[in-house]
Amino acid sequence: MKNIRNFCIIAHIDHGKSTLADRLLEFTKTVGDKEMQNQVLDDMDLERERGITIKSHAIQMDYTLGGENYTLNLIDTPGHVDFSYEVSRSIAACEGALLVVDATQGVQAQTISNLYMAIDNGLEIIPVINKIDMDSAHPDEVEDEIVELLGCDPEEIIRVSARTGEGVPKVLEAIVARIPAPSGDPDAPLQALIFDSVFNPFRGIIVYFKIENGSIHKGDLVKFVNTGKQYNADEIGVLKLQMAPRTELTTGTVGYIISGIKTSAEVRVGDTITHVATPCEKAIEGFQEVKPMVFAGVYPIDPEDFENLRTSLEKLQLNDASLTFTPESSVALGFGFRCGFLGLLHMEIVQERLSREFNMEVITTVPNVSYKVYDKKGEMTEVHNPAGLPDPTLIEHIEEPYIRASIITQSEFMGPIITLCLGKRGELVKQDYISGNRMELTFDIPLGEIVIDFYDKLKSISKGYASFDYYIHDFRDSKLIKMDILLNGQPVDALSSLIHVDNAVSLGRRMCEKLKELIPRQQYDIAIQAAIGAKIIARETVKQVRKDVTAKCYGGDVSRKRKLLEKQKAGKKRMKQIGTVQVPQKAFLAVLKLD
Repeated sequence: MKNIRNFCIIAHIDHGKSTLADRLLEFTKTVGDKEMQNQVLDDMDLERERGITIKSHAIQMDYTLGGENYTLNLIDTPGHVDFSYEVSRSIAACEGALLVVDATQGVQAQTISNLYMAIDNGLEIIPVINKIDMDSAHPDEVEDEIVELLGCDPEEIIRVSARTGEGVPKVLEAIVARIPAPSGDPDAPLQALIFDSVFNPFRGIIVYFKIENGSIHKGDLVKFVNTGKQYNADEIGVLKLQMAPRTELTTGTVGYIISGIKTSAEVRVGDTITHVATPCEKAIEGFQEVKPMVFAGVYPIDPEDFENLRTSLEKLQLNDASLTFTPESSVALGFGFRCGFLGLLHMEIVQERLSREFNMEVITTVPNVSYKVYDKKGEMTEVHNPAGLPDPTLIEHIEEPYIRASIITQSEFMGPIITLCLGKRGELVKQDYISGNRMELTFDIPLGEIVIDFYDKLKSISKGYASFDYYIHDFRDSKLIKMDILLNGQPVDALSSLIHVDNAVSLGRRMCEKLKELIPRQQYDIAIQAAIGAKIIARETVKQVRKDVTAKCYGGDVSRKRKLLEKQKAGKKRMKQIGTVQVPQKAFLAVLKLD
């Protein structure tokens, strides 16, 4: 056990975590020349296409130093704020972390938030400055930032270039020297933490775990503490590039177990595995439940695919524990699910994975956040969907979630960023200079204002130099109203939204204009209206497609033409009574990108 090291790599997005992981695998000869490729641990096509890590990936390396053999368990983590839950799970399974900082970018928002998460879990931090081979690198300035952030000695910071491999051997030596071996009792009853799981169509659910105490043998009868279910350990092993079976796993090891589990509800990330014969006294504590930030309805395009969508979401949830969903129904779209996501990128990735991995084409409604609605009796209900809002006459007040946002940027972009945040009803809490011309701005902003296009606008006005991180701060009383979109007098519940009273008229007008462009013309007029209660605040009309019924009528009295037009008018009226307006999927997507 004294020769095991469990560590993860944490950093802001695009600071070179996956490239550093590639070099570590290369130096320890874990991956052969044939299998070597960029982002070797990112096995999803989506991850390669976008150049980001979406899932944490665990892999075991063998390393020899000073004649002793060491086992290094590495977990490569995502860097984007939407996947911070993956990072928290990886940190729970480690004793140390490599904190990677880009020599050209310096310390950014997600660097700080991931670092605090690691320190809260008592991990040993090894700071690493990456990309020192770049022309625009300024490692001395970045070193000062890290010293200020961590309070460490400059000698403790390792300078590397993950692309060329320079400095990587020092990283491996530091991992062995500085990160403590796992602490645990090999003779105690088995106690293992589940930190991930994945669905395999042939072998059932494969569970990844880290053994805190005790050991496990192939064929042992084990149980999951929270669910109380019992299984035989048909196969256990460690995670190399492929799974490598073993007959026994001991304390401190990160491994996997296959026991023919078919039902996804039986596996909970954060659960504890123990023996049935000699169970541990209590489950492992301190594992946080996921808190979704953004909610959206997900509906199958074909209503008959509802059960397939449920199965697909359950399988996806195994691999992505931060996804939550509950069934709901909509008048416009039929049966579907109200899903909770950690952010807009997470929502986009889930939609893409449903399409690629499960062949499920879905319609996603306008995303929104959860609100606390207090009625006249003083009772509180949580509302995730504008359609679930009680009657306005019964509502005393509505509270919306506010986030504490940290934006790190260069001082030249300070003006436009403050303007953007104030325009989103934000309040400036404080501003600090970090180093040179870089500063940190702290805002309190309503979460509902940032879920749609805030991040994109922030990136464009700061030319990509602003980094953004946030956490839920509190709930505050707000003047919120429900705005409905009506098509020929019928509300389309999927386009309803809860918005602040000041933004209602302008947003309603823009939504009507956008829908007018996207809804195809019918044989009768379609009235598109934005309404607050019974009050119409904006209207557009999609003109009907008309046939010239008077073309065959030449000569004679004008009443002949009028008779034909009246006949057409009556037909259009009858058609309007029985006609329904189909809202195309691109209309829902366009509403998200309104500017």
